[in-house]
Amino acid sequence: MSPTVRVGETATLVSSLVDQLSQRLTDDAAPERFVVGLVGAPGSGKSTIAADLEDQLKEAGIFAGLVAMDGFHLSDAVLDELGRHDRKGAPDTFDVEGYLATLDRVRADGAHQVLVPVYRRDLHEPVAAGGIVSGTGIVITEGNYLALETRGWGAVRERIDLLIHIDVPEEVLVVRLINRHEDFGKNALDAGHWVRTVDLPNARLIATSVHRCDEVWREPEDDPDSDDDVDADDELE
Repeated sequence: MSPTVRVGETATLVSSLVDQLSQRLTDDAAPERFVVGLVGAPGSGKSTIAADLEDQLKEAGIFAGLVAMDGFHLSDAVLDELGRHDRKGAPDTFDVEGYLATLDRVRADGAHQVLVPVYRRDLHEPVAAGGIVSGTGIVITEGNYLALETRGWGAVRERIDLLIHIDVPEEVLVVRLINRHEDFGKNALDAGHWVRTVDLPNARLIATSVHRCDEVWREPEDDPDSDDDVDADDELE
């Protein structure tokens, strides 16, 4: 089955999702923790959407925690040892087994407290036990390869109850990513080279697994089939 495409302003889509999740948790068959995944290319806005979703889930009293895939980056020292530092962010530069084990712990019966790693962009390194999943409700997980079928990632999908692909045109991604790399210290030439040789190949790989997602979200201006007169709310029905 193809994923459902939802076109609308991100804030509207997030609010609608929170309403849906609140209703779903009232079901007697609902798990103690329901895992929502946000997947997409580098620069697609996953982290921003995850933060907005987290805020609204907290307001609704149903947020249990965040498990970001980036927390499972291999350290720079390990990447150097393995000879993979020049493609940091590629599928083989993460601790996939550690990510899977953490998702299993999060989903285990009893809603035990789970400490999770986080990625510090200021350090460019993962930090152990930087976050916590506690209590019942919604767990957000976000990252690039949540729907990937190969390279050890295939089992991630079965641990996510609702998986949403954030779809952004490549030309928009390029501008965002170059700006991001420059903000973190690269010069314009190095930033462009990294986007061309690392980020875009990863983005194109991610695009091959969209069919494994439950939903695809697009902003109206990014939707090739959208009508300027269509209200975003209509797309959510």
